[in-house]
Amino acid sequence: MNGNRIWKGFTGAAALSGLLLSLLTGGFSPVSVYGQESYLNEEEIFTDRDLAQTADLSEAQSITVTDGEDIHITKEGVYVINGAAQNVTVYIEAGDEDKVQLVLDNVTIANADFPCIYVKSADKVFLTMASDSSFTVTGDFVPDGDTNTDGVIFSRSDLTLNGSGVLVIQSTDNGIVSKDDLKVTGGSYKIEAASKAFEANDSICIASGEFHLKAGTDALHAENDEDDTLGYVYIKDGSFDIMSGDDGIHGTSIVQIDGGNFTISAAEGIESTIIQINDGTVDIASWDDGINGARKSDSFTPTVEINGGQISIAMNSGDTDAIDCNGNLMINGGYIDLSASSGFDYDGNGQYNGGTIILNGQQLNSLPNQMGMGRSGDGGMDGRKGRHGRK
Repeated sequence: MNGNRIWKGFTGAAALSGLLLSLLTGGFSPVSVYGQESYLNEEEIFTDRDLAQTADLSEAQSITVTDGEDIHITKEGVYVINGAAQNVTVYIEAGDEDKVQLVLDNVTIANADFPCIYVKSADKVFLTMASDSSFTVTGDFVPDGDTNTDGVIFSRSDLTLNGSGVLVIQSTDNGIVSKDDLKVTGGSYKIEAASKAFEANDSICIASGEFHLKAGTDALHAENDEDDTLGYVYIKDGSFDIMSGDDGIHGTSIVQIDGGNFTISAAEGIESTIIQINDGTVDIASWDDGINGARKSDSFTPTVEINGGQISIAMNSGDTDAIDCNGNLMINGGYIDLSASSGFDYDGNGQYNGGTIILNGQQLNSLPNQMGMGRSGDGGMDGRKGRHGRK
């Protein structure tokens, strides 16, 4: 992490003081989106270098991969990787304050049982797609001592992906893994993984890009076992074509969508403790819950909040819910078109303050709670008090 933390949603009388304390101790500053308060601020997430889609090659070193010969990068710099090879790993073992940039320039690596790129140490690593490249692991991953190296690209440090090329990944386990923060600001990604396409401990943050993801479990998965205020997903923009056996997008704490185009076919389209959709076009086909505000983190009240965008959810028949929340549900704007036997299931307050809701072809003016025991309402902002303590 770069000192960033999301601020907690406190409940009860301590809400306002908790918010102020979080802001004073370096948490994300909330910003206004469509008149509502946003959890994550993209200006605090991406650096200028994250957003740059080309690398400074004036002092770059060029490296060509060769069959069976590992590459070891031990210091800060820019390295252009090219060529085609089998059973080779690009290791990055730099200093804790070193920033390393790999420019992938038409490189193809096919390994039997180990990552194609393995970041063991660095302050931060940038992978820049200069031209189309391909990475494959065909067998069971073998560990590196106590480290379970379970991704074709595996990083123990912060990792940023950018550029203009296409990266194709096939994996018998995960596609791209970061044990810290994972950011994507450009490039095109075609990933087929038996488990997760993208996985990170602290966060997955996406500013732009094109994503074609087929995952056996989750397509985007952020989870931190030690700090449940982390494990969040932020998406500013991008194009997403997702097929997954479990969740399309999964966050422990927060999933915030500020834009983008999403086509998701999954058991559950989007799952997190807090889900906020401010803009974008989201098309979900699901056979469990379309959007699920579940209690994945003890630090937050489960909340689903829709402030804008166009959302379409088509559910399979049976015990399924288009929008399910174990806490509070708030619809403040947007166009929501649901095809489901159960449109809404929420355990806390339901607030309908604006926007258009279509359920099975009929326009609604409230939030019917067809499955849960929550309180339905329209108008007012009481549902937001559970998160901010604001009036």
